[in-house]
Amino acid sequence: MESASLAAGQSSAALTAKTAFLAVEARLTAFATAVACLMLAIAAGLGVFQVIARFVLELPAEWTEVLTRFALIWMVFMGIPEAFRVGAMVSVDLMHRLAPPTLRQMLEAFIALVTIALLCVILWYGWAYSQHGRLQTIIGLESYTMFWPYLAMPVGCLFAILSVIGNFLDPRREELENAQ
Repeated sequence: MESASLAAGQSSAALTAKTAFLAVEARLTAFATAVACLMLAIAAGLGVFQVIARFVLELPAEWTEVLTRFALIWMVFMGIPEAFRVGAMVSVDLMHRLAPPTLRQMLEAFIALVTIALLCVILWYGWAYSQHGRLQTIIGLESYTMFWPYLAMPVGCLFAILSVIGNFLDPRREELENAQ
């Protein structure tokens, strides 16, 4: 009797930890998605401003091209977590659909682990690049260093790792369900 109540207590604690993790992950993924949308709006606004400044006012603003590029880099890396969260990871759809449930769980675990490993490599080298970027100034914005654009890689990867874990714990499979 004691072992049954102990197992139920452990199961309840694991469920609570899983629920808490998924709640935090959902908020962080929503934040990353909002930042990605903001970066898209900034890039679009800078692009419009650049066209107006260059062709209407005939006063080109070189800094807009650089900032547009960096906004797009941040947009991509902050948008990746949402893609991972909805199940848009690399997978073999046919294997996933035809596999029995136990093999499917092993396939999902393998894909999640390989994805996390790749994200950790990108995070590691992205952080190293951002550290080296402290010494390199941005052409057109000489008072700033390349640290900030390169920082998008490790920051985006941190959010993406949480999203991959969230997708593994609570798969949404929106990508597979919408595929034809």
